Amino acid sequence: MGHAYSALVTDHLARVHDGRFLLRIEDVDGGRARPEYERQIYEDLKWLGLSWEEPVWKQSEHMENYRAALDRLDEMGLLYPCFASRSEIAEYIRKRNLNLPPTPDGYPVYPNIYRNFPAREAQKRVIAGEPHTLRLNMPKAMQLVRQKVDKVRFRERQSNGDYKSIFEPPDLWGDVVLARKDIATSYTLAVVVDDALQGVTHVTRGEDLYHATSLQRLLQILLDLPEPLYFHHPLIVDMTGRKLAKSDHDVSLSTIRAGGVTPQELRRQLPPLLF
Repeated sequence: MGHAYSALVTDHLARVHDGRFLLRIEDVDGGRARPEYERQIYEDLKWLGLSWEEPVWKQSEHMENYRAALDRLDEMGLLYPCFASRSEIAEYIRKRNLNLPPTPDGYPVYPNIYRNFPAREAQKRVIAGEPHTLRLNMPKAMQLVRQKVDKVRFRERQSNGDYKSIFEPPDLWGDVVLARKDIATSYTLAVVVDDALQGVTHVTRGEDLYHATSLQRLLQILLDLPEPLYFHHPLIVDMTGRKLAKSDHDVSLSTIRAGGVTPQELRRQLPPLLF
């Protein structure tokens, strides 16, 4: 139901602004992206009565664009390889009893294990094929950004239709991963590049991604990319306030459809579109 609501909100806003409703398949994670899941998305959205432009943008077909963005950030001296796994980072924090501040998503900020690692030694390990992520050197990034803007802000749509300028420091995220070990990009980088290449002017998504917007705005400024307007809609939650999610085995749209529920009945169960 959460996916249905997000799609309906996006379609509604596109109509309000006489715009285009775009569908994007974020399929760079080969372990989670499968053709049957993609087909299910199309079936669910068509059942809701939605249509979209063809061809559908698939991230797996645009890896060279993400690589180009990474190369540009690297040329600015903003990237460095990190050879530590998540478990190794957690162990590093535990052994040193580090009291690190949390990032906006609640995890301890990265303790900068490899930020100042000797470049020559790091290059040897990369050439040798050692698995690594690419992290953003946040202090350097903020230094460059301040040469362009005083503060990193994004414009957020309010319920009355006006847009408010929001300031939230992106450095709260620390040295974030921009390219994973198994995938030569990250969600954060890919969507920023996609939005620019697709000519996206308005981004609509759940409020669980609200805090990530400042980080994406930072990348837009660094890469000289256009600034979209944002709207983060309320999430669909259960009786306890927990967000509905397929990872928690909540009822899927295909199951709802198989139970005889009509699109009109489903819409009545969802919150109003507010505008």
